[in-house]
Amino acid sequence: MTTNTQITEDRILILDFGSQYSQLIARRVRESGVYSEMFAYDMSEEDIRAFNPNGIILSGGPESVHEEGSPRAPEIVFKLGVPVLGICYGLQTMSAQLGGKVEPGTVHEFGYAEVDIKVRDGLIGDLEDSADKLKVWMSHGDKVTQIPEGFQITASTPSCPVAMVSDEKRRFYGIQFHPEVTHTSKGKELLSNFVHNICGCRSLWNSENIIDLRVQQLREQIGDEKVLLGLSGGVDSSVVAALLHRAIGDQLTCVFVDNGLLRLNEGDQVMDMFAKNMGIRVIRADAENRFLSALAGEVDPEKKRKIIGREFIEVFAEEARKLDGVKFLAQGTIYPDVIESAASKQGKAHVIKSHHNVGGLPEDLAFELVEPLRDLFKDEVRKLGTTLGLPHEMLYRHPFPGPGLGVRILGEVKKEYADILRLADDIFMQELRASGWYDKTAQAFAVFQPVKSVGVVGDGRRYAWVIALRAVETVDFMTARFAHLPYELVDKISTRIMNEIAEVSRVVYDVSSKPPATIEWE
Repeated sequence: MTTNTQITEDRILILDFGSQYSQLIARRVRESGVYSEMFAYDMSEEDIRAFNPNGIILSGGPESVHEEGSPRAPEIVFKLGVPVLGICYGLQTMSAQLGGKVEPGTVHEFGYAEVDIKVRDGLIGDLEDSADKLKVWMSHGDKVTQIPEGFQITASTPSCPVAMVSDEKRRFYGIQFHPEVTHTSKGKELLSNFVHNICGCRSLWNSENIIDLRVQQLREQIGDEKVLLGLSGGVDSSVVAALLHRAIGDQLTCVFVDNGLLRLNEGDQVMDMFAKNMGIRVIRADAENRFLSALAGEVDPEKKRKIIGREFIEVFAEEARKLDGVKFLAQGTIYPDVIESAASKQGKAHVIKSHHNVGGLPEDLAFELVEPLRDLFKDEVRKLGTTLGLPHEMLYRHPFPGPGLGVRILGEVKKEYADILRLADDIFMQELRASGWYDKTAQAFAVFQPVKSVGVVGDGRRYAWVIALRAVETVDFMTARFAHLPYELVDKISTRIMNEIAEVSRVVYDVSSKPPATIEWE
């Protein structure tokens, strides 16, 4: 058996009980070099057996085990004979299902805590932050008050006597804190101990092996057929393009729709990178006038989004019809999209995010889908891109909305506004990079305000436009704090924008956090 087919042979199953950190568990396991997948906690016995895991992790969750109708792990989990790790709610349901007791806590623990190591089992090993102590991140109200028969308490805190437990004979382990978050300093090593030392998994899941496997799979799926890809210049579509080009070469054609709402020189940069440097066949559809005409007079943000989405599909479809014999359409769907679209049997379904992908194509373009990234997280996609030779600044740039500058120009979109905004945004990015703040912020951009403000130039007054600057710090984009940029940096950016762009007379800095504000203005 080749490594290509082996890299997913060692595998960890994660059953999700609804924790906001569940995807992080899967990412941490993969960072340890082991393939993992996440499914809803009510996965069927048949599907669990078919998955054939080397080990199972039960995630945290918001429910209370002692409440009627609260989620339970499938009984097969404890009968398969594979190691099981229960995290937070996962520990509590495992304890309750195996004969222990869980009760509401009188003291709730949320945030930093230190656990005292009582017994060094296979999970803890020789890990410690200081003498027999671990720094961890707690998030729980309920707690285990009686452990099941065969278990031992391996770590505790003053307010949580059962912080870690294990039944080494059956290889069942439970922890009341979250090892997957960065605040638990040895969390990554703890999960690595579980998947490697306890479950016996090898470290085969890495970028080089993933690329080899994916190239082999793509060649088998596509054969001699032709593939079409909508190339946006974003991370996902760029990595798909590089991966497909390695697998099938000239059988790939990319369509790059230049909607006139991209950043400064972005269209030329995309063409230079893919067509010139990588030798990929890219058709550039210059559709600026078409998009701006369709947007004329429209001020409603949602309607602007829909217009941009509709025009993109129409332009893409027109270009696709010019090509003969295309059988496959490649898309940059990634694993979080797949997870969010999967419904559990309890009906907890989420609508898939479709704005990055070419959805809703006309019926005469009935392509088969190729989605080579659909089992990868964003950080894995970036590592893949690095291994494939894509530049760091492309792979690690800040998120850019699908509608582009269309939702960063408040109100009606005009070419004049887009041109001004491009210049202002470029100055902002230059200074963030030069100061080292680009990588310290999760997202930063300029916003065009359709209001005029008085300014003084030389001896004269002028009325010119206002530009707002937005920069945020966030880990998950669910909440965000405005970036506390140094005043000297904000001053330099503001001065440059007003001096270098005659049409701007005022620059403001957005100090709103999310919630209640959103990250984008529209």
